[in-house]
Amino acid sequence: MSPQSGELDRRVLRRRHETLANDVSLIASEFLAGFQTVRKIDRPAVSVFGSARVREGSATYELARETGRAFAEAGFAVVTGGGPGVMEAANRGCREAGGLSVGFNIDLPHEQGLNPYCDLALTFRHFYARKTMFVKAAEGFVILPGGFGTQDELWEALTLIQTGVIGNFPVVLVDGDYWGELLDWVRAEMLEDDLISPADVELLHLTDTSAEAVELVVSHYDLRLAEGSA
Repeated sequence: MSPQSGELDRRVLRRRHETLANDVSLIASEFLAGFQTVRKIDRPAVSVFGSARVREGSATYELARETGRAFAEAGFAVVTGGGPGVMEAANRGCREAGGLSVGFNIDLPHEQGLNPYCDLALTFRHFYARKTMFVKAAEGFVILPGGFGTQDELWEALTLIQTGVIGNFPVVLVDGDYWGELLDWVRAEMLEDDLISPADVELLHLTDTSAEAVELVVSHYDLRLAEGSA
């Protein structure tokens, strides 16, 4: 992370903030740059998430690469966080299939750095601006194994759908072995204690294949097209 970026974030989060107007204008300019980049995506898109730490040749990397390729073949752009690991793999698969590969990168002190498979890219300093673009660009979220950042995108998407802030779109968890215990916990604890509704659980789709992930997202998009809401 650049020193300027880190200092701005620290200033914004302080209770007393002496440079408020100037800092808000910097944040607003980042949102504008993001919106302008999203406008350049000339086809429906899916946002793909997962760990930056997986290596080429691992099962998760190859599954993400296959997923990116399959979405490109279905006519979708693939949007990722632009970094290594799952993000790189999905962008790579998309580009290999001749699709539009998009990376919304983030300026971090470790792990990140734009991967070489992005046709369209923008690096953000602020997570909240970047996260907005993942939602704005997407017809669905496809989520492979990952850590805290991946979980953050999952729960935020579910919250935005549950509260009606955004329309309902597919949230697809890929790799049943990884995500299955989480879904068991959601049903056994959250649903059992009436902290969520059965309809909330149905917002989540679980699969082990890229083909089914593509089918879930594309079929929902086709339905929105038929309804005139896409």
